[in-house]
Amino acid sequence: MSYVRPSEGYSRDSRYITTRITADGRDGFPVEPGRYRLVVSRACPWAHRAIIVRRLLGLEKALPMAVAGPTHDVRSWTFDLDPEGRDPVLGMERLQEAYFALDPDYDRGITVPAIVDVPSGEVVTNNYPQITIDMSLEWTAYQRAGAPALYPAELRPEIDAVNEEVYTDVNDGVYRTGFAKSQEAYTQAYERLFARLDRLSERLERSRYLVGDTITEADVRLFTSLVRFDSVYHGHFKCNRQKLSEMPVLWAYARDLFQTPGFGDTVDFDHIKKHFYVVHSHINPSGIVPVGPDPSGWLEPHGRAALGGRPFGDGTPPGPPAPAETFPPHDAPSHP
Repeated sequence: MSYVRPSEGYSRDSRYITTRITADGRDGFPVEPGRYRLVVSRACPWAHRAIIVRRLLGLEKALPMAVAGPTHDVRSWTFDLDPEGRDPVLGMERLQEAYFALDPDYDRGITVPAIVDVPSGEVVTNNYPQITIDMSLEWTAYQRAGAPALYPAELRPEIDAVNEEVYTDVNDGVYRTGFAKSQEAYTQAYERLFARLDRLSERLERSRYLVGDTITEADVRLFTSLVRFDSVYHGHFKCNRQKLSEMPVLWAYARDLFQTPGFGDTVDFDHIKKHFYVVHSHINPSGIVPVGPDPSGWLEPHGRAALGGRPFGDGTPPGPPAPAETFPPHDAPSHP
């Protein structure tokens, strides 16, 4: 949920459900394999983070996933990809049902990602920044052998600082640009976005990854914005100083991650475009979804290995996606 005031621009409603699922169950929800269901949409950049982290850590069996369709109405995300339009485990047509099971008077955003307690049918949390951190720190007993350290203790202060800058200026910055209701608000958000992208380019000229020499939570959070940039943000949100493919360092960095197991194989460009161009009817009243851009460039050589670094540190890459979690390639490039 969000709102726009002409004098202030766009502001995100950040009143999330902060209950946590932890190893010790201190909030009443202990980590238990199979008890919970991670509800996502492949279109949503915030949910996409959780999809990537879950896959990198090998939590697919411990934390099963429900995938909502790419579009929704004012009521909420729907499970229209499933037979008869219901999630086969939760038995729900809409994610809204799980929020109202928790609180019949729930008046905040019906957002993804959300983790639902299957026995009760209630949402436990939709606090997306904490969800991925807890996958790393609280679900360790069920992570795969060779799972990477995405939030290592010694790098957490730097990761947190980078994440805050990326969230404010990039992850949320594209929305402040695209949803601006005045020229002043738009210009301010636009300039802040590209100033941050320029600084990130400078940082990544000398380092393969954002923090340290391995993939961390920080890379996941930036990637989900970069992978949507040319297909959505550049045109739909008027973030059009340059395309990502015209920013050499960031484009190579994004391709490096895209070609890393767990990243590109979770990207559904078809869902991404359908969501933004159909749901945001106030920006795109025709509802026409662009055919392009051509995604084949995502598999071009990136040359980033010359900077060193070890993508998974002392860990190993995840295996191929489970058959139940593969999806039609649509217009996405085929992976090697």
